Amino acid sequence: MDISFGIENKKFNYRVCAIIIDNGRILAMKDGRSPYYYLPGGRVKIGETVEYALLRECKEELEAEPKIIRPLWFNQAFFTEDVSKIKFHEVCIYFLVDISATDILLRGDKFVLSENGEKHKFEWLSFEKLKDEYFYPEFLKKDIFNLPEVFTIRTEIEDDLVREVKEWIYSI
Repeated sequence: MDISFGIENKKFNYRVCAIIIDNGRILAMKDGRSPYYYLPGGRVKIGETVEYALLRECKEELEAEPKIIRPLWFNQAFFTEDVSKIKFHEVCIYFLVDISATDILLRGDKFVLSENGEKHKFEWLSFEKLKDEYFYPEFLKKDIFNLPEVFTIRTEIEDDLVREVKEWIYSI
């Protein structure tokens, strides 16, 4: 069971995401529901470690088994999702991932895979053009150029009038 629940028009998610980088590009994806790009990953299940959840999600979505290099960010975000208009409280751990032992790079700049009958469109997006793309998480548009050396805690609070971003940094 995923660690996700809803109350009225609000939802809590506990997620993991893969930061997959190659030659100044990041691997992003879209599905039939979302007009925006996002990162491979998904919800953590009850009783599952975040590391196992990330590797499971990569296997399900990318049909590949990459290796985790290190965690980058623990991000707690409060936002309204663009399509559903649901207000989210989302906790996500972002991991830097190594794909050198997989065939992902051989698949080209764009490729499509299916998971449980749902098509996922993957595309390598250049760091320089990321700022102009309809892409989430927003903070990655600038932070992709300077990945943290220590595990970083981030808090993003977004509403209709104000967007506030705070960062706390600590090393493990």
